[in-house]
Amino acid sequence: MIFLFVILFLPFNVFASDTARSSILMDVDSGRILYNKNMNEKRLIASITKIMTATVAIEHSDVNKKVKAGDEVLSMYGTSIYIESGEEMSIKDLLYGLILRSGNDAAVVIAKAVSKDEKNFVKLMNETATRIGMKNTVFHNCHGLDEETQNYSTAYDMAILSRYIYRKSSLYRKIINTYKYNLATDEKSYLWYNRNELLKKYKYCVGGKTGYTPKAGKTLVSVASKNNFTVTAVSIKDPNHYHSQKELYEYIFAKYQRYQIIDKKHFSIDEDFYQDELYIKEDFFYPLTEDEFTKIKTLVKITKLKNYKNHSKVGEIEVKLNDEVIKKVDIFVRKKKKKNFFSSLFHR
Repeated sequence: MIFLFVILFLPFNVFASDTARSSILMDVDSGRILYNKNMNEKRLIASITKIMTATVAIEHSDVNKKVKAGDEVLSMYGTSIYIESGEEMSIKDLLYGLILRSGNDAAVVIAKAVSKDEKNFVKLMNETATRIGMKNTVFHNCHGLDEETQNYSTAYDMAILSRYIYRKSSLYRKIINTYKYNLATDEKSYLWYNRNELLKKYKYCVGGKTGYTPKAGKTLVSVASKNNFTVTAVSIKDPNHYHSQKELYEYIFAKYQRYQIIDKKHFSIDEDFYQDELYIKEDFFYPLTEDEFTKIKTLVKITKLKNYKNHSKVGEIEVKLNDEVIKKVDIFVRKKKKKNFFSSLFHR
C-alpha cells in the first residue's frame, strides 16, 4: 500500500499533563502528526506488542478456523485467558482474548496456529513491520513479556501500526471497541471484559490496547473519534496513561478540524485540450487549524497527451501547506462514448 503524502514535522508544545516517556497523536486518515514527545525514542513496549500479533493473524489466517491449544500454553504466565491444553477455540475468539484480556496464552496459541511455531510467527511480525514502515521496531516474541530478548519500538512506529490495522480491518475495529465478550467452548464458558479503561473514561475513545511490564512500565495505544475526525494516540512508559491521552485528545479535537480539501464528486477544471471528461478517484481530508486552512493552496498540473487510452493518467493536483506538498492526487481522462449512427436513427 502506497500513501502519497508528506508528513509535516512541526514544532510541538509538550503538554505538562503528558507524563509519558514518549508519546504521539496521529491523524488516522492522513497520517499527519498532531503532537509528539520523544516519538522516535526506542523503548520496551510490553503488551501493545499484541497489536502486531493481531495484525499478522488477521492477514495470514482464516480467523473462523478452530484451533486446538497445545502445551505451549503451559509455559505462559502473566495476564491470561486460561485456555487449557487440548481446548479448541476459533482464531477470532483467541483474538478477542488477546486484545480484551491481553492473554499471553492466546498469543502463543495464535502464533502456533498461524505459523506452526512462535519463531516463524515472529518472523512474520518483523516482515510486516518493515513492510508498513516501522523502521525502529524489533519483535522477539508474540506477547511482549520481559524475556532475555525483548520487543522494542517507538511511539511513532506504534502509531503507524495502529493507523494501518485500524484502516484495514473491520474485525480489528470491532474487537478493540468491544467492552464485553461471551464465549463457550466444549470445555467451559468465558466472560471477558476489556482491560482498556479509556473506553469507559473517555466517551470518544473507540478502542485500543494496554500493556505493562515492570521494565516497560505502562503502555497504551488507543483510537478516538469525534465528528468524523479519528486520531490514534500512543503512550510509552506513562504511569498516568489514561489521563494523559484523554487530555491530549481533548487538546487536539479543540485545536484541529477535519477539512475536505478535494471532493471527487465535484471535481472540475477549465481546460481546452481534452474534449473528454477529466476525473479523480479520491477525496482528500486533512486536519488543520483555522489559520492553516486559509494557507492551503492547490496546484493543478495537466499533461497534454495526443494519444491516450481510456482512464489514462493526464495530470495531478498538488495540495500545499506552507509551501510543503502534503498530498498529490492523480487526474485521469475518461473517453466519451461515441454515438452509434444507426442506433440514433431508431431512437428519434
